[in-house]
Amino acid sequence: MVKPILGIIGGGQLGSMLASAAKKINVKTVIFCDDDKAPAQNFSDEFIYGKYDDIIKINEFIDKVDLVTFEFENIPYNTLDTINKTKKVLPSPKINKIIQNRLFEKNFINELNIKTTKYISIKNNEDLKSNSHLIPGILKTCTLGYDGKGQYKINSAEEINNLKVNYKSEYILEKMVKLKKEISVIITRFNKNKYEIYEPIENIHEEQILKSSKTPAIITSQISIKSKEWAKLIAEKLDYIGTLCVEYFIDENDNLYVNEIAPRVHNSGHLTINSYSISQFENHIRAVCSLEKIETKKLHNAKMLNLLGEDILPYRKKKFKDNEFFFDYLKKEIKAKRKMGHITTIEK
Repeated sequence: MVKPILGIIGGGQLGSMLASAAKKINVKTVIFCDDDKAPAQNFSDEFIYGKYDDIIKINEFIDKVDLVTFEFENIPYNTLDTINKTKKVLPSPKINKIIQNRLFEKNFINELNIKTTKYISIKNNEDLKSNSHLIPGILKTCTLGYDGKGQYKINSAEEINNLKVNYKSEYILEKMVKLKKEISVIITRFNKNKYEIYEPIENIHEEQILKSSKTPAIITSQISIKSKEWAKLIAEKLDYIGTLCVEYFIDENDNLYVNEIAPRVHNSGHLTINSYSISQFENHIRAVCSLEKIETKKLHNAKMLNLLGEDILPYRKKKFKDNEFFFDYLKKEIKAKRKMGHITTIEK
């Protein structure tokens, strides 16, 4: 079987790991990215630099590939739709139209009778005041924003008058839950009722950025079963092809809530590279390229630590044990709170 040439939009660490996984199974990759210093060019077979609305560069990219996927969801819908008219984009761009908007995403989840935190659309501070029953809450932009960007934590109604929010964007207010812990479930769907699903992963965030992940998650069997069932239901309803992550909150009473859906490979799943027979990245490549689905087996319990900013510097000089796996994303510039690498430790 002749394997397709896969185009990947986005050149960050997820693009790097997708390209590395593709190389492992002899799938050639072409990265298209709007950052000429993107680290994924160190791992792909070819790299194209261009803005995501540059039709000349888009056409150059289309001509070099057989199909297209992406490493992050906030690519302009029109770009994905344009490409999809010539070369198939997986997951489907119509999925991004739902998930790029937090309000649309929450509505979609609730229509499946899956629980989320309470929420409402917000257009100004007066809307906040009239919905103070959802405070303490987090005010978020409906579109864009990740790792805490575009988010405002509101602890009490008295804080509303001091908020400096640009309401030119659409916002959503989400009621905070009394959080016990956060988990994620990563699933790769190949086609109808055909998927590989990873065990729930327990996550710790600091300043709304993922700090560490571990498997197994310390949760009840009921929550484990429900979180995987909900992930399957979401993937089926979206008719999703590829790897998807569902992020969850668990409150103090062991109620489970979907926080958000990431229509792509996910930071918490980095540990699957070393703890499973097939990583989330390889399964994504296999699914979108219509390659053989191979049973994915867990090999080890594992912990993953994100290395932000200058945290990476000592690790670049460190000698590692045989159960430690260090990943340097090879980013040109170190910035505070920027994900520069990670280390996974497995239990043998």
